[in-house]
Amino acid sequence: MTNQAPFASLRFFSDSFRRFLPNSQAVYLAIILIVSFVLIYSLSNLLMPVFASIVFAYLLEGLVGKAEKWGMSRLSAVYLVFSGSMTCLGFLLFYLMPLVSQQAVELIQHIPEIINSAKTGVLRLPEMYPKLISESKIQQMMFAVQQELLTYGQNVLSLSAASVVGIVSAMIYLFLVPMMVFFFLKDKALLISWFLQFMPKERHLTVRVWEEVDTQIGNYVRGKFAEVFILWFASYVTFATMDLNYAMLLAVLMGVQAIIPYIGATLVTFPVLGVAYFEWGLSGDDFMYMVIAYTIIQALDGVVLVPVLFSEAVNLHAIAIIVAILFFGGLWGFWGVFFAIPLATVVKAVLTAWPRLGDKAPEAYLEAVRE
Repeated sequence: MTNQAPFASLRFFSDSFRRFLPNSQAVYLAIILIVSFVLIYSLSNLLMPVFASIVFAYLLEGLVGKAEKWGMSRLSAVYLVFSGSMTCLGFLLFYLMPLVSQQAVELIQHIPEIINSAKTGVLRLPEMYPKLISESKIQQMMFAVQQELLTYGQNVLSLSAASVVGIVSAMIYLFLVPMMVFFFLKDKALLISWFLQFMPKERHLTVRVWEEVDTQIGNYVRGKFAEVFILWFASYVTFATMDLNYAMLLAVLMGVQAIIPYIGATLVTFPVLGVAYFEWGLSGDDFMYMVIAYTIIQALDGVVLVPVLFSEAVNLHAIAIIVAILFFGGLWGFWGVFFAIPLATVVKAVLTAWPRLGDKAPEAYLEAVRE
């Protein structure tokens, strides 16, 4: 009996290796994933306009597909959708961005006044709870917060807008990204066929994973942009109707916060309620109405928008989403945060499709994949 145990262990590892090594499709998929990750990680700074173009191409591909279903040719649909997107880009560049920049400068200039207004309310805490906190401690905390906010505001104002490198980069994006988006849409079939010639013939497992990932990324990009737009529009209408200062800036922040699940909603709460408190204080009803309106918008986003827009997305646990945001955001910054969820679905799709020891034999597995 004791002599059989080592042989049983050797048979187990031998069977494990035979499950994977003869499966050429699993090996090809692993090589493709490793090479893709290395290339993206090492060339992300150089190829960022390409990645941005792919994002917008995914966004517009859904509209092009719907236009084709209505009877339009592929080329006509591409021209129509691309022209509409360029019109939206012009609105963004020549109206929205200057207005948001102006309101951001005004808000930063009023930071000392906001701090002083908040300090008046905070200084009452030692009178109300003298055993828990002292006035000197409050003064130190408020001074530290004021210095940090002023430093942050000065850094924001001195960003790449005054930098030659930043201007050149912006011009490159404005010229190259729309051009690449157009050709990605127009020559989609040609580009895919060109890329497939470098892939191995036995690629059924890779195609299976890619089809799922392609669907998830497309749904996520289009759903996320729709969520950002709806939140921005609903927030601006609400803030402008209530005559809240910096309505456009705060509405843009409300839209952008949707890009970062869980964390974004928490971060945007402070500027929205801070501006409302500075404008109205706590004595009147306006501040309470703003709190209620803000809560309703966030609740509708979580209860209505997310389930409707992402009903076809792969369900991921909240812990998996947060880990993905931290990991991919640490690797690629903003784009890593933006694509954290679809990249997590890539990992999940690969793990789901990867052959396991309890699955069929390699030959039967490959036959099942082909079917």
